[in-house]
Amino acid sequence: MNGISGILLAGGQGRRMGGVDKGLQLLRGKPMAQHVIERFAPQVDELLINANQNLEQYQALGYRVIPDVIGGFAGPLAGLHRGLSEATHTLVVTAPCDSPFLPLDLVAQLKAALDANNADLAVARTGDQPHPVFSLCRKSVLPSLTAFLEGGGRKIDLWYSELKVMEVPFADEAAFRNINTREELAASGGDV
Repeated sequence: MNGISGILLAGGQGRRMGGVDKGLQLLRGKPMAQHVIERFAPQVDELLINANQNLEQYQALGYRVIPDVIGGFAGPLAGLHRGLSEATHTLVVTAPCDSPFLPLDLVAQLKAALDANNADLAVARTGDQPHPVFSLCRKSVLPSLTAFLEGGGRKIDLWYSELKVMEVPFADEAAFRNINTREELAASGGDV
């Protein structure tokens, strides 16, 4: 299928927020992950949620939940790995559960750059700062990612340095702001 599969990355441990599941923390009366879904789901043809705990609560958001197959909370690459394995479409885009203000044109912008440059992966960037958890890649990168993870690699930018990557500029830095701490959640209108 030639559409786009979206992966909501919610597989972390939330250490900076006191060990709570960030995606399930309430922001303006709804779980943070729900805010992300409302902006992300309309941009994709399929949405999967990558989570490693509280699976029932994530399933209640209405989408299929896929835990990492690589143990030990291995980070966003483990979520991408599982997403690439499960996606029904040839393109896969990721967004984290703790960035509830992501751009409504995120996927369109990333896809335009990926297609125009025949790249393997397109990554959002604001100013000089890339945001690798906001990326669109071809499913064909799965063998490369599998080998990297099996070799103990965990850093996203180290993995994709071997690929043809396009960084896609976005003007609105606030759209990529993630909420990592209780203080940031409170400042954003969260129910702390």
